[in-house]
This record gives sequence, structure tokens and C-alpha cells, in this order.
Amino acid sequence: MYGLTRGTVTLLGAAGAGLLVWLATQVDDGSTGGYWAVYGLIAAAGLLMAFSQILGGWTKWGWPRMSLNVFLLAFLPVLVAAGWVVIAHQPHGNWFRAHVLNWSSDIGILGLVRDLAEYVAVLAFGVGLVFGFTFDTSGPAAYGPFGRRRRAAALPAGGAAPPTEDRPTTARSARRPPRTSPIASASPPAPSRRRPASFVPPGRDEAGWTDADTKLA
Repeated sequence: MYGLTRGTVTLLGAAGAGLLVWLATQVDDGSTGGYWAVYGLIAAAGLLMAFSQILGGWTKWGWPRMSLNVFLLAFLPVLVAAGWVVIAHQPHGNWFRAHVLNWSSDIGILGLVRDLAEYVAVLAFGVGLVFGFTFDTSGPAAYGPFGRRRRAAALPAGGAAPPTEDRPTTARSARRPPRTSPIASASPPAPSRRRPASFVPPGRDEAGWTDADTKLA
């Protein structure tokens, strides 16, 4: 079901992107406004392809959110590099085009910028695609019986149960005293106060006679 959904949405995204590219061919790029309209549509086609993966279940079936790290570390450098070339190849000169060409000549990349003139459409498509990659999904939230959001316990690889110390304990189990063995918990027997049968008091023999009794006898 997951593969079927993703494949269907990817096909719809590709069809939508193709439609946008076809619309771009119907716009005259001889003017500055038409130029930006054409490559704006191509960039939107790349953005649509990236969004089709999110909507098709590429991640976690949640609300899309923007990743600031991906936006700063990936999208902005791509936007600057590709936008530099797109601005440099505008059909009519303006302040932005003149400054980009002059700066390119100063840093020695003017030849590279001119070589990429035939691939402006690819760069515009890449800008839209990378911008779509800055979005991700956070996943659906799970709620307890009282509406509070709860986090599912993460299972390690292989589906094993979480460690014992990570399992939630109830109040009843927390108050339950530890079980002890009946043999180990039994108190030792009290010492017997009964004197043994062979006990002979001091100064008497086994018959109970003292030395004085023996002399009198």
C-alpha cells in the first residue's frame, strides 16, 4: 500500500511538472518579464516534484515543516550559484545583470557563466527541487486518554522490547514492596533455656552429692 501510494503520487507530480514545463514553452522569453516567468514555471516544476515525495509518504505522514539547517546549508548556496547564472543571462541589460557580469569578470568566472547559458532551465529546475527538499514531515502525534501528547517508546533494531529501566512503571508497582523468600525472611530460633540432661552443678558429683555429704556418709 505504501509503495502504491508513493508511486501514484510521484506519477501525478511528474505529470504536473510536465504541465508546468509545457506552459513555460508557451511564454515568450524575449522580454525580461517573460524570461522570469519561463524560469519561474520551471522552478515550480522542480518544487512540485519534491512535494510529491512528501505527499506520497516519503517520510512520516505528518504536516510539512521547513528544516532550517537544510535551508541555510543547502538551499541558499544553490540559490546563489544558480541565481547568479540566471541573472547574468537576462535578455536585456539592467542594473543586476551588469553587476553580476562585472563581478564574474573580476573573480575570473565569466567564462563559466557564459558556458552555462544553455542550461539555465536545468538550474532553475534544481532551485525549485532543492527548495522542496527543505521541507520534511514531523509525523502524526499520538495522544493519550486525556488529550495529552505522548511519545511512543522507540524499539531497537529487530523489534526487541525496550530495556527494563526504560519501561513505564505504574503507581501500584512503585508502592509494592519487594518480595522476599520465606526461608530467608524467617527469624532464627531463640536459644533454649532448658539445661541439658548431663548438666552437673559445680561442687556436686553425678549423683548430686557434695564432698561434705560424702565425708558424713
